[in-house]
Amino acid sequence: MDLPVQAGEKPAYKLWQLVLYMLKLGAVGFGGPVALVGYMQRDLVEGRHWFTEADYKEGLALSQLAPGPLAAQLAIYLGFVHYRLLGATLVGLAFVLPSFLIVVALGWAYVRFGGLSWMQAVFYGVGAAVIGIIVMSAKKLTEKSVGKDRLLWAIYLLLAAVTVATESEIAWLFVAAGVLVWFWRAPPKWASRGGVNGVAATQLPLLGSLFGAADTTVLVQIALFFAKAGAFVFGSGLAIVPFLYGGVVTEHGWLTEKQFVDAVAVAMITPGPVVITVGFIGYLVAGLPGATVAAVATFLPCYLFTVIPAPYFKKYGKVPGVVAFVDGITAAAIGAIAGSVIVIAKRTVVDIPTALIAIVTIALLWRYKKLQEPVIVLAAAVLGLLVFPLMRAS
Repeated sequence: MDLPVQAGEKPAYKLWQLVLYMLKLGAVGFGGPVALVGYMQRDLVEGRHWFTEADYKEGLALSQLAPGPLAAQLAIYLGFVHYRLLGATLVGLAFVLPSFLIVVALGWAYVRFGGLSWMQAVFYGVGAAVIGIIVMSAKKLTEKSVGKDRLLWAIYLLLAAVTVATESEIAWLFVAAGVLVWFWRAPPKWASRGGVNGVAATQLPLLGSLFGAADTTVLVQIALFFAKAGAFVFGSGLAIVPFLYGGVVTEHGWLTEKQFVDAVAVAMITPGPVVITVGFIGYLVAGLPGATVAAVATFLPCYLFTVIPAPYFKKYGKVPGVVAFVDGITAAAIGAIAGSVIVIAKRTVVDIPTALIAIVTIALLWRYKKLQEPVIVLAAAVLGLLVFPLMRAS
């Protein structure tokens, strides 16, 4: 059995071997980000010994601190460890490509056959199950990241209320939350000298509106919106859901509420990162070019937020100010997820059967901790096929 690679030694694997592994994981890796990062530890650290435990923990810590989908960032970091930018780039593409192709195929089928009763029936059941899944995800994230911290709870509740009231996400509030916790817990030295530029701080709300001010083509609008969304995916891939809802449904009107819930459902039943739903949304808006632009724009910030700080992370990753800033943004993101549950549920839970599916989903995930979401989603799809025709007939 190969020994773990030590610092300065030649890697125990070829780059193409790691790329092939990530390609396979992206094609069959169900279970969400927690399961995906667990597979990487089991296979690459404990099984093949391609990486040390320290490599893995450093990558996981950076992935949790920086914005971006957790599993994709960890994959990119592992590619960077021994093969730097080339490794990070090829590994990131390999991990995302399979699920992107799957959601594009589903988008094509959805556009072509969306009017058929069987597809409507499938999403009737799956959409309700997705609500239950997001409820439990928000619960787990709240317990893990907010805990009993009063300041984080205040941020969490505020963002949840704002999301419910506006049915959209205000990006600058996430940044403001991070700055607030940073200055409260670990104020920088220049702040005590009156160095805070109050005029600059007042311009933060303006930043969130710049993306919608320009008169641009649809593809440019897609690129700008999804790049902004990708830069604020803190805490979980599901953190992007309220951002997407506010932009594609409320602000731009690219999708209806039903189409948006269907897009989230597609992300739940496909392997790879949940964030890949942006490919499905982009396809519905502007076909294959829209899907490609949406995916690239979303994952580019994730890539940059991994490869740029990677060389310096060991030195600065545990600085109190950095940790505090990320804590604030994470609390805000999880609060937005909680608020988005209510917003989306109002459009999805429309009758007794859908309410029961959502409740049963919550109960099952609460009772059986290791139950994987795709199993529930597939069961909900079958229930939808059985129940939807009956409800429509009545």
